[in-house]
Amino acid sequence: MTTPSPGLLAGQTALVTGAGRGIGRGIALRFAQHGAAVAVHCRTAVREARAVADRIQDAGGRATVVRGDLTDPAACRRIVREAAAWGGGRLTALVNNAGVQPVRELAGMTAEEWRAVVDTNLGSVFACTQAAVEVMGESGGSVTHIASVEASAPAPGHAHYSAAKAAVVMHARAAALEYGPLGIRVNTVSPGLVDREGLARDWPDGVDRWRRAAPLGRLGRPEDIGDACAFLASPLASWITGHDLVVDGGVTARPTW
Repeated sequence: MTTPSPGLLAGQTALVTGAGRGIGRGIALRFAQHGAAVAVHCRTAVREARAVADRIQDAGGRATVVRGDLTDPAACRRIVREAAAWGGGRLTALVNNAGVQPVRELAGMTAEEWRAVVDTNLGSVFACTQAAVEVMGESGGSVTHIASVEASAPAPGHAHYSAAKAAVVMHARAAALEYGPLGIRVNTVSPGLVDREGLARDWPDGVDRWRRAAPLGRLGRPEDIGDACAFLASPLASWITGHDLVVDGGVTARPTW
């Protein structure tokens, strides 16, 4: 685990979607530890999001909670504008983290189940990014989408999820082309298996297989993803756009034959 640099993101205002729990929580905390003011988004996890904001404030940082359903483009625009207004009219970084990952075989999947995953995991990325660029304008900024190693290596029961995450990666590349002239960089971070409370109990075989496959011998931590996102939002990544940063402990380096 790296030691956060309090000045790496100093002066920045960041919006992290789906930041009440899991990876989003880790990203929000890392941004704050690196000096950014953070708008913590949630849809229903209001108590958890407020706990994240309180933790940031208790440590001397700035945070607020914004709430809304990201499957509604109008709500995405409102959330982005609320975050920017709270930041003094300025938004410098957006992390599109919110998403869902249900398990459902293709044979029994309904169109409604497909759309629910695509609308949340991909539609929200489109709408929030579009809204953020309107706010950032020619001042520039960074947008980071949370994709997945499953964008290129799908798992059974995850066809809708993998397809949406693959589209997220391509959206970032396309957006990097179009928004680059405005000084706005767009990248993706593709996590591998990230630990959460109860994961080893709920999926012991999968956790064991991942640990054995990972050259670094462990699962990811939310702060590992937070570090990657902080890097991409920082001046250290000022010439990086349209890139997919895989953060998986080396699992995808393993030969498949």
